Amino acid sequence: MLLHNAQLALTQLIVLYVIVGVGVAAERLGWFRAETARQASGLLLYVVTACVIVRSFYSMEFSRERLRGFLISAACGVLLHVLGILISEPFFRSSRDAATESVLHFAAIYGNCGYMALPLAQAMVGEEGVFYCSAVILSFQVFSFTHGAYTMAGGAPLRRKNAHTQSDAAQFRWKTLFLNAGVLSVVVGLPLFLFAIPLPELITKPVDFIAGMNTPLAMLMFGAYLSHTKLKGFLRSKKIFSALGIKLLALPALVMAALLAFGVRGALLNALLISASAPSANNTVVFAAKYGRDPGYAAQIVGFISIASIVTMPLVIAVGLSMK
Repeated sequence: MLLHNAQLALTQLIVLYVIVGVGVAAERLGWFRAETARQASGLLLYVVTACVIVRSFYSMEFSRERLRGFLISAACGVLLHVLGILISEPFFRSSRDAATESVLHFAAIYGNCGYMALPLAQAMVGEEGVFYCSAVILSFQVFSFTHGAYTMAGGAPLRRKNAHTQSDAAQFRWKTLFLNAGVLSVVVGLPLFLFAIPLPELITKPVDFIAGMNTPLAMLMFGAYLSHTKLKGFLRSKKIFSALGIKLLALPALVMAALLAFGVRGALLNALLISASAPSANNTVVFAAKYGRDPGYAAQIVGFISIASIVTMPLVIAVGLSMK
Protein backbone atom coordinates (compact mmCIF):
# COMPACT_ATOMS: atom_id res chain seq x y z
CA MET A 1 0.00 0.00 0.00
CA LEU A 2 2.78 2.40 0.92
CA LEU A 3 4.63 1.64 -2.32
CA HIS A 4 1.47 2.17 -4.33
CA ASN A 5 0.85 5.53 -2.69
CA ALA A 6 4.47 6.53 -3.27
CA GLN A 7 4.05 5.71 -6.95
CA LEU A 8 0.87 7.81 -7.15
CA ALA A 9 2.59 10.78 -5.51
CA LEU A 10 5.71 10.35 -7.61
CA THR A 11 3.63 10.20 -10.80
CA GLN A 12 1.96 13.52 -9.97
CA LEU A 13 5.29 15.07 -9.06
CA ILE A 14 6.88 13.80 -12.29
CA VAL A 15 4.02 15.36 -14.28
CA LEU A 16 4.85 18.70 -12.68
CA TYR A 17 8.56 18.27 -13.32
CA VAL A 18 7.93 17.40 -16.97
CA ILE A 19 6.49 20.91 -17.25
CA VAL A 20 9.53 22.18 -15.33
CA GLY A 21 11.70 20.43 -17.93
CA VAL A 22 9.83 22.24 -20.69
CA GLY A 23 10.60 25.49 -18.86
CA VAL A 24 14.29 24.59 -18.68
CA ALA A 25 14.36 23.79 -22.41
CA ALA A 26 12.44 26.95 -23.30
CA GLU A 27 14.92 29.06 -21.34
CA ARG A 28 17.92 27.39 -22.95
CA LEU A 29 16.41 27.92 -26.40
CA GLY A 30 15.71 31.56 -25.65
CA TRP A 31 11.92 31.24 -25.84
CA PHE A 32 11.22 31.95 -22.17
CA ARG A 33 14.13 33.65 -20.43
CA ALA A 34 14.68 33.61 -16.67
CA GLU A 35 14.36 37.38 -16.77
CA THR A 36 10.94 37.00 -18.41
CA ALA A 37 9.98 34.54 -15.68
CA ARG A 38 11.01 37.05 -13.02
CA GLN A 39 8.90 39.73 -14.72
CA ALA A 40 5.96 37.30 -14.80
CA SER A 41 6.28 36.51 -11.10
CA GLY A 42 4.02 39.45 -10.22
CA LEU A 43 1.32 38.12 -12.55
CA LEU A 44 1.56 34.68 -10.98
CA LEU A 45 1.60 35.89 -7.40
CA TYR A 46 -0.88 38.75 -7.48
CA VAL A 47 -3.33 37.50 -10.09
CA VAL A 48 -3.12 33.77 -10.82
CA THR A 49 -2.38 32.46 -7.31
CA ALA A 50 -4.92 34.89 -5.87
CA CYS A 51 -7.56 33.46 -8.21
CA VAL A 52 -6.62 29.91 -7.22
CA ILE A 53 -7.10 30.71 -3.53
CA VAL A 54 -10.35 32.64 -4.01
CA ARG A 55 -11.74 29.85 -6.22
CA SER A 56 -10.95 27.26 -3.55
CA PHE A 57 -13.19 29.21 -1.13
CA TYR A 58 -16.23 29.79 -3.32
CA SER A 59 -16.11 26.24 -4.71
CA MET A 60 -16.26 24.72 -1.20
CA GLU A 61 -19.68 24.09 0.29
CA PHE A 62 -19.73 25.32 3.88
CA SER A 63 -19.61 22.74 6.66
CA ARG A 64 -18.40 22.83 10.22
CA GLU A 65 -15.95 20.07 9.40
CA ARG A 66 -14.35 22.11 6.63
CA LEU A 67 -14.23 25.20 8.82
CA ARG A 68 -12.55 23.11 11.50
CA GLY A 69 -10.10 21.86 8.88
CA PHE A 70 -9.27 25.40 7.81
CA LEU A 71 -8.57 26.42 11.41
CA ILE A 72 -6.42 23.31 11.91
CA SER A 73 -4.56 24.23 8.71
CA ALA A 74 -3.88 27.73 10.02
CA ALA A 75 -2.62 26.29 13.31
CA CYS A 76 -0.47 23.81 11.39
CA GLY A 77 1.02 26.65 9.36
CA VAL A 78 2.01 28.42 12.56
CA LEU A 79 3.43 25.18 13.99
CA LEU A 80 5.39 24.51 10.80
CA HIS A 81 7.12 27.88 10.87
CA VAL A 82 7.71 27.95 14.63
CA LEU A 83 9.31 24.50 14.45
CA GLY A 84 11.43 25.62 11.50
CA ILE A 85 12.67 28.65 13.41
CA LEU A 86 13.47 26.64 16.55
CA ILE A 87 15.18 23.74 14.78
CA SER A 88 17.25 25.81 12.35
CA GLU A 89 18.49 28.43 14.81
CA PRO A 90 21.49 26.42 16.16
CA PHE A 91 22.71 25.57 12.64
CA PHE A 92 23.06 29.08 11.21
CA ARG A 93 24.66 31.28 13.85
CA SER A 94 28.04 32.01 12.28
CA SER A 95 28.80 35.72 11.99
CA ARG A 96 31.83 35.17 9.75
CA ASP A 97 29.69 34.57 6.66
CA ALA A 98 26.40 36.25 7.53
CA ALA A 99 25.35 36.67 3.89
CA THR A 100 25.52 32.93 3.17
CA GLU A 101 24.13 31.93 6.56
CA SER A 102 21.08 34.15 6.23
CA VAL A 103 20.17 32.69 2.82
CA LEU A 104 20.53 29.12 4.10
CA HIS A 105 18.59 29.93 7.25
CA PHE A 106 15.69 31.36 5.26
CA ALA A 107 15.72 28.40 2.84
CA ALA A 108 15.61 25.91 5.73
CA ILE A 109 12.42 27.41 7.18
CA TYR A 110 10.25 28.79 4.39
CA GLY A 111 8.71 26.44 1.86
CA ASN A 112 7.24 26.82 -1.59
CA CYS A 113 3.63 26.82 -0.32
CA GLY A 114 2.30 28.61 -3.39
CA TYR A 115 4.20 27.63 -6.53
CA MET A 116 4.84 23.97 -5.59
CA ALA A 117 2.38 22.96 -2.84
CA LEU A 118 -0.76 24.46 -4.42
CA PRO A 119 -0.42 22.70 -7.81
CA LEU A 120 0.47 19.39 -6.16
CA ALA A 121 -2.36 19.68 -3.62
CA GLN A 122 -4.75 20.43 -6.46
CA ALA A 123 -3.54 17.35 -8.36
CA MET A 124 -3.54 15.00 -5.36
CA VAL A 125 -6.46 16.26 -3.24
CA GLY A 126 -8.46 18.62 -5.47
CA GLU A 127 -10.01 21.98 -4.54
CA GLU A 128 -10.29 20.89 -0.91
CA GLY A 129 -6.52 20.55 -0.80
CA VAL A 130 -6.08 24.07 -2.17
CA PHE A 131 -8.59 25.32 0.42
CA TYR A 132 -6.54 23.90 3.29
CA CYS A 133 -3.19 24.93 1.78
CA SER A 134 -4.39 28.54 1.58
CA ALA A 135 -4.41 28.69 5.40
CA VAL A 136 -0.76 27.60 5.42
CA ILE A 137 0.03 30.30 2.84
CA LEU A 138 -1.53 32.85 5.20
CA SER A 139 0.89 31.89 7.99
CA PHE A 140 3.76 31.79 5.50
CA GLN A 141 3.09 35.41 4.57
CA VAL A 142 2.99 36.54 8.19
CA PHE A 143 6.20 34.74 9.20
CA SER A 144 8.23 35.36 6.05
CA PHE A 145 7.59 39.11 5.99
CA THR A 146 8.53 39.46 9.68
CA HIS A 147 10.93 36.79 10.92
CA GLY A 148 12.00 35.93 7.36
CA ALA A 149 12.92 39.53 6.55
CA TYR A 150 14.73 39.81 9.89
CA THR A 151 16.69 36.62 9.13
CA MET A 152 17.63 37.55 5.57
CA ALA A 153 18.85 40.95 6.72
CA GLY A 154 21.26 39.24 9.10
CA GLY A 155 19.23 39.76 12.25
CA ALA A 156 18.91 43.54 11.91
CA PRO A 157 16.59 44.52 9.04
CA LEU A 158 16.13 48.07 10.30
CA ARG A 159 19.79 48.85 10.85
CA ARG A 160 20.76 49.69 7.29
CA LYS A 161 23.47 51.86 5.79
CA ASN A 162 21.31 54.91 5.16
CA ALA A 163 17.95 56.39 5.97
CA HIS A 164 16.45 55.50 2.62
CA THR A 165 17.26 51.81 2.99
CA GLN A 166 16.10 51.82 6.58
CA SER A 167 12.72 53.25 5.64
CA ASP A 168 12.40 50.81 2.75
CA ALA A 169 13.09 47.84 5.02
CA ALA A 170 10.56 49.00 7.59
CA GLN A 171 7.90 49.50 4.95
CA PHE A 172 8.59 46.11 3.40
CA ARG A 173 8.41 44.41 6.75
CA TRP A 174 5.13 45.83 8.03
CA LYS A 175 3.03 47.16 5.15
CA THR A 176 3.59 44.07 3.03
CA LEU A 177 2.66 41.88 5.98
CA PHE A 178 -1.00 42.73 5.43
CA LEU A 179 -1.11 44.02 1.84
CA ASN A 180 -0.01 40.90 0.00
CA ALA A 181 -1.71 38.44 -2.33
CA GLY A 182 -1.94 35.57 0.15
CA VAL A 183 -3.59 37.53 2.96
CA LEU A 184 -5.89 39.55 0.70
CA SER A 185 -7.03 36.44 -1.18
CA VAL A 186 -8.06 34.78 2.08
CA VAL A 187 -9.78 37.99 3.22
CA VAL A 188 -11.82 38.01 -0.01
CA GLY A 189 -12.44 34.27 -0.15
CA LEU A 190 -13.25 33.41 3.47
CA PRO A 191 -16.58 35.32 3.60
CA LEU A 192 -17.62 33.63 0.35
CA PHE A 193 -17.15 30.27 2.08
CA LEU A 194 -18.55 31.19 5.50
CA PHE A 195 -21.73 32.84 4.20
CA ALA A 196 -22.14 30.76 1.02
CA ILE A 197 -22.30 33.92 -1.07
CA PRO A 198 -23.30 33.04 -4.66
CA LEU A 199 -21.29 34.63 -7.42
CA PRO A 200 -22.47 35.17 -11.01
CA GLU A 201 -20.84 33.20 -13.78
CA LEU A 202 -19.57 36.49 -15.17
CA ILE A 203 -17.14 36.51 -12.21
CA THR A 204 -16.50 32.82 -11.61
CA LYS A 205 -15.68 31.91 -15.22
CA PRO A 206 -12.83 34.43 -15.62
CA VAL A 207 -11.51 33.47 -12.17
CA ASP A 208 -11.62 29.78 -13.13
CA PHE A 209 -9.80 30.41 -16.40
CA ILE A 210 -7.06 32.48 -14.75
CA ALA A 211 -6.70 29.99 -11.89
CA GLY A 212 -6.20 27.22 -14.47
CA MET A 213 -2.93 28.93 -15.46
CA ASN A 214 -1.39 28.34 -12.01
CA THR A 215 0.22 24.93 -12.47
CA PRO A 216 1.66 25.35 -15.99
CA LEU A 217 2.84 28.93 -15.47
CA ALA A 218 4.38 28.23 -12.05
CA MET A 219 6.22 25.16 -13.30
CA LEU A 220 7.44 26.85 -16.50
CA MET A 221 8.79 29.74 -14.46
CA PHE A 222 10.40 27.35 -12.02
CA GLY A 223 12.10 25.58 -14.93
CA ALA A 224 13.45 28.88 -16.22
CA TYR A 225 14.98 29.55 -12.79
CA LEU A 226 16.41 26.03 -12.52
CA SER A 227 18.08 26.22 -15.92
CA HIS A 228 20.91 28.25 -14.39
CA THR A 229 21.40 26.05 -11.32
CA LYS A 230 24.99 24.77 -11.15
CA LEU A 231 25.47 22.15 -8.46
CA LYS A 232 29.20 21.62 -8.84
CA GLY A 233 31.34 23.46 -6.31
CA PHE A 234 28.79 25.04 -4.05
CA LEU A 235 27.78 21.64 -2.60
CA ARG A 236 31.03 21.52 -0.63
CA SER A 237 29.37 23.39 2.22
CA LYS A 238 27.90 21.04 4.84
CA LYS A 239 25.39 23.70 5.84
CA ILE A 240 23.61 23.27 2.52
CA PHE A 241 22.77 19.74 3.58
CA SER A 242 21.69 21.01 6.99
CA ALA A 243 19.18 23.31 5.27
CA LEU A 244 18.02 20.45 3.05
CA GLY A 245 17.62 18.05 5.98
CA ILE A 246 15.62 20.52 8.04
CA LYS A 247 13.34 21.58 5.17
CA LEU A 248 12.67 18.24 3.51
CA LEU A 249 13.01 15.71 6.34
CA ALA A 250 12.86 17.12 9.88
CA LEU A 251 9.97 19.55 9.43
CA PRO A 252 7.66 17.16 7.51
CA ALA A 253 8.37 14.38 10.03
CA LEU A 254 7.58 16.58 13.04
CA VAL A 255 4.44 18.05 11.47
CA MET A 256 3.27 14.55 10.50
CA ALA A 257 3.83 13.27 14.04
CA ALA A 258 1.86 16.20 15.48
CA LEU A 259 -1.05 15.81 13.04
CA LEU A 260 -1.30 12.05 13.55
CA ALA A 261 -1.18 12.52 17.33
CA PHE A 262 -4.20 14.82 17.08
CA GLY A 263 -6.08 12.40 14.84
CA VAL A 264 -5.90 14.41 11.61
CA ARG A 265 -6.48 12.18 8.59
CA GLY A 266 -7.71 12.20 5.00
CA ALA A 267 -7.61 15.18 2.65
CA LEU A 268 -6.65 17.58 5.46
CA LEU A 269 -3.63 15.48 6.45
CA ASN A 270 -2.47 15.06 2.85
CA ALA A 271 -2.81 18.77 2.03
CA LEU A 272 -0.86 19.78 5.12
CA LEU A 273 1.90 17.22 4.48
CA ILE A 274 2.26 18.52 0.94
CA SER A 275 2.72 22.03 2.34
CA ALA A 276 5.15 20.84 5.03
CA SER A 277 7.29 18.82 2.60
CA ALA A 278 7.51 21.49 -0.13
CA PRO A 279 11.04 22.62 -1.05
CA SER A 280 12.45 26.05 -0.24
CA ALA A 281 10.40 29.07 -1.28
CA ASN A 282 11.14 31.13 -4.37
CA ASN A 283 10.97 34.08 -1.97
CA THR A 284 14.45 33.02 -0.87
CA VAL A 285 15.72 34.57 -4.09
CA VAL A 286 13.44 37.62 -3.86
CA PHE A 287 14.42 38.37 -0.27
CA ALA A 288 18.11 37.78 -1.02
CA ALA A 289 17.97 40.48 -3.70
CA LYS A 290 15.97 42.80 -1.43
CA TYR A 291 18.43 42.64 1.46
CA GLY A 292 21.70 42.72 -0.43
CA ARG A 293 22.51 39.00 -0.34
CA ASP A 294 23.54 36.94 -3.37
CA PRO A 295 20.36 36.08 -5.34
CA GLY A 296 22.35 33.77 -7.63
CA TYR A 297 23.47 31.71 -4.66
CA ALA A 298 19.91 31.76 -3.31
CA ALA A 299 18.63 30.44 -6.66
CA GLN A 300 21.15 27.60 -6.50
CA ILE A 301 20.01 26.67 -3.00
CA VAL A 302 16.35 26.68 -4.02
CA GLY A 303 17.17 24.67 -7.14
CA PHE A 304 19.18 22.05 -5.26
CA ILE A 305 16.59 21.54 -2.52
CA SER A 306 13.82 21.45 -5.14
CA ILE A 307 15.60 18.71 -7.07
CA ALA A 308 16.06 16.71 -3.85
CA SER A 309 12.33 17.07 -3.11
CA ILE A 310 11.58 14.80 -6.08
CA VAL A 311 12.69 11.96 -3.79
CA THR A 312 11.42 13.17 -0.41
CA MET A 313 7.97 14.56 -1.24
CA PRO A 314 6.51 11.30 -2.67
CA LEU A 315 7.67 9.42 0.44
CA VAL A 316 6.07 11.93 2.83
CA ILE A 317 2.83 12.09 0.81
CA ALA A 318 2.71 8.28 0.52
CA VAL A 319 2.81 7.91 4.29
CA GLY A 320 -0.01 10.43 4.61
CA LEU A 321 -2.14 8.59 2.03
CA SER A 322 -1.59 5.33 3.91
CA MET A 323 -3.02 6.71 7.17
CA LYS A 324 -6.67 5.82 7.69
